[in-house]
Amino acid sequence: MKKIIMMAVAAFMATAANAQFEKGTWSLQPYAGGVISSVTNADYFDPDDGIEMKKKMSVGYIIGGEAEYQFAKKFSVAAGLNYTSQGCGWKDREEYDLASDIRVKIKDQSDILGYIKIPIVANYYIFKGFAVKAGIQFGFMVSSKFFAHAKADVDALGDGVKREVDLYGFVDMKDQYKKFDFSIPVGVSYQFKVPIVIDARYQIGLTKLNKESFAGIKDSKNSVFTLTVGYKFAL
Repeated sequence: MKKIIMMAVAAFMATAANAQFEKGTWSLQPYAGGVISSVTNADYFDPDDGIEMKKKMSVGYIIGGEAEYQFAKKFSVAAGLNYTSQGCGWKDREEYDLASDIRVKIKDQSDILGYIKIPIVANYYIFKGFAVKAGIQFGFMVSSKFFAHAKADVDALGDGVKREVDLYGFVDMKDQYKKFDFSIPVGVSYQFKVPIVIDARYQIGLTKLNKESFAGIKDSKNSVFTLTVGYKFAL
């Protein structure tokens, strides 16, 4: 029985691998992976109160799938649907309130943005298994939260003794950001005979992220890199 199962698995893998590059074939690929993202123009400095925020990359995740149609041996088009957790972080900083004599350490600041995305990409296979790709992508924001962790030495009990207090908080940012995002995904992928697919893409954000622009805040756009692992099989 074990031998029969192994033979069936081997036959399925061989069929799936060989069918990927035949003209007129369809394939489906579920995938999951990691995201490294940021937001352009996210650095902030207020000369009046001396507050400076320096951005850093944010780490998230992506899960989804795409269907691909092979128009020719070297050319195909794929359309997908995924959920992407992305955003932007800021470096740790300290603030001091002279009036209350309180120094606050602010850590782990980040905007956490969740998108449903629909990528449509064209693939050109330079050689079997290796493709370069580019296309268009429609994104729809479904969640937006600002998170911060603050530490401060305060006289919380009123006994004259300062003790360190940890404060954590989420703020809903749905009114600050536009719900639609348009981007250009470009990247490369390699399909092994298994058939496991490694896919790396950079998404160039073209639409303005923030709803309003005001003093000290410039228009921002998403900047996203994804690395996924998928399993591709013929339909």
